[in-house]
Amino acid sequence: MKEQDMNKDIEQPQQPETALKDTSGVMMEGHIRIFDPETGEDYVNKRNAIHYENMSEALALSVANKTTGFIHEMAFGNGGTSVDPTGVITYLPANSSGSNANLYNQTYYKVVDDNSSLNTDTARNKLATSHTSGQIYTDIVVSCLLDYGEPNDQTAFDNTSNFNDTYTFDELGLRSWTGTVNTGKLLTHVVFHPVQKSLNRLIQIDYTVRIQTLTNLSSI
Repeated sequence: MKEQDMNKDIEQPQQPETALKDTSGVMMEGHIRIFDPETGEDYVNKRNAIHYENMSEALALSVANKTTGFIHEMAFGNGGTSVDPTGVITYLPANSSGSNANLYNQTYYKVVDDNSSLNTDTARNKLATSHTSGQIYTDIVVSCLLDYGEPNDQTAFDNTSNFNDTYTFDELGLRSWTGTVNTGKLLTHVVFHPVQKSLNRLIQIDYTVRIQTLTNLSSI
């Protein structure tokens, strides 16, 4: 018998089955709108940066039904820009890496988790999810209102010439709950032109975080 015929009778080893891989992937993007809820005037309308390391941990903790990781606060700061004497604004990059990332200079925060006992106005500071059946994305919608009287030591009118004023905000981000208020990990960060919060104005922030697959991406 020829060698090649003999080889036909020898049982060939089974090749390992190729593991099935999901190549669609998941991504996140965010968008903020800062505006006057009475007049509808927009102050800021732009995308934000996602801190993927901290967000991946937050998602895992949330899906695993742990007691931490979920969005709890919105943090505000005034260290994201510099303004020269001619009015030219220089923007610092968003902080979206390093597990200990923070705002450049946080000066205020507000609890937005409407399941938290620390939230004093759950009707106007809250979290919601939005999903349409058949779509490949789901939105987390974070609403936050800075009322006329808050912060309580703000200036009376929105006419400051000091862009480093404590409540002239130029950065904000979402923080997770880690067990103690105002210590959570930074999940998102955005830097924008300075916006003053003063006694004579309301400021509403609508912050949308979209979770979706990498196929058929849909912009916020």
